[in-house]
Amino acid sequence: MMFDRITFDPKIMGGRACIRGMRITVSLVVSLVANGMSVQEILAAYPYLEAEDIKASLQYAAFLTNEQIRPFSGTPA
Repeated sequence: MMFDRITFDPKIMGGRACIRGMRITVSLVVSLVANGMSVQEILAAYPYLEAEDIKASLQYAAFLTNEQIRPFSGTPA
């Protein structure tokens, strides 16, 4: 899966995941959705965002939560 709308730049928001190099973080977008804002409400509040940016933010967040925990099966050192 490509995340071409998600950018990382140490000079922008401390290198956090942002939308297309803007000072809008993925975490902000995900938080807005989690708190009940619709795509239309987010786009009205942040007119420089696009619906695809919101979708990409949610896809990236889902990707990050897809980690697997594997039990330790070796002998401790």
